[in-house]
Amino acid sequence: MSSGALIFQSVILGLLLGGLYALLASGLTLYFGIMRVVMIAHSAFLILAAYLAWWWHSRLGVDPLLSLVVTVPLFFGAGVLLQRLLLSRLRAATLTMMSVLLTFAIAVMIEGLLGYAFTGTQRRIQLGYGSANIELFGARIAVVKLIAFGLAAAALLTLWLLLKKTTFGWALRATIQHRDAARLVGIDTDRVAGFGFGLGLASAAVGGTALALDTTIYPSLHWHWIGPLMAIIVVGGLGSVPGAAAAAMVLGLTQSLLQIPLNTTWAQTVFYLALFATLAFRPQGFFGGRLAQRF
Repeated sequence: MSSGALIFQSVILGLLLGGLYALLASGLTLYFGIMRVVMIAHSAFLILAAYLAWWWHSRLGVDPLLSLVVTVPLFFGAGVLLQRLLLSRLRAATLTMMSVLLTFAIAVMIEGLLGYAFTGTQRRIQLGYGSANIELFGARIAVVKLIAFGLAAAALLTLWLLLKKTTFGWALRATIQHRDAARLVGIDTDRVAGFGFGLGLASAAVGGTALALDTTIYPSLHWHWIGPLMAIIVVGGLGSVPGAAAAAMVLGLTQSLLQIPLNTTWAQTVFYLALFATLAFRPQGFFGGRLAQRF
């Protein structure tokens, strides 16, 4: 493959990867925007969803995409219960710190349950179209990556329409922008928070399924994801869904291009370098301030 074709392929793969990152980070953005909760367990729920997709396919022969009919409502309900039964009981003054400890414990518990149920053996979904590729101007793109991107794009579009075009979306955006003011104008912020957490975990169900299409999974894989996802929402601006999406696309593209001169492991340091630069020079995020008005 020529150097030009290699760069072109890396750009395409970077954009596809960025779309998936945007979906995976959207839930984290909702959690923090609604209640200033740092949801460490989000990546553990991603891996749980990936395992459920694998189980449906390997045990029942159901395509992972069809499993979303069950996992999305299941995760939505789990998010509502998590917020109402646990997180809503935390004191406002210590909410952020205590949410880190609580959701860390939930992440460890999910990892332990996955290890008990499926052992530590690595699992991978064997799809009939898993090895299929398409040629595009000399670049070879895996079909499963395109499907994962399409799934992410559809989920993000649905989330955007929900936030922009519905009464609930208006209430959720008002709660994110100023919780106390939203309560003063009659919005039931507790109910909104519960539904918002449900949406966050529903996005984890979709993201985990998309991740499982082209990734080998194991119970502790969630620790690999939490750092990059946290970097994305900080760079994008905490609480800004459009900012997180923009940061995800930029960092996904940068990571893909860096894999040409570097290996995959070193290319991932772009997330931590971006996190350091954001905290040092623009703590409010590089994208959130400008894009928040377009929420």
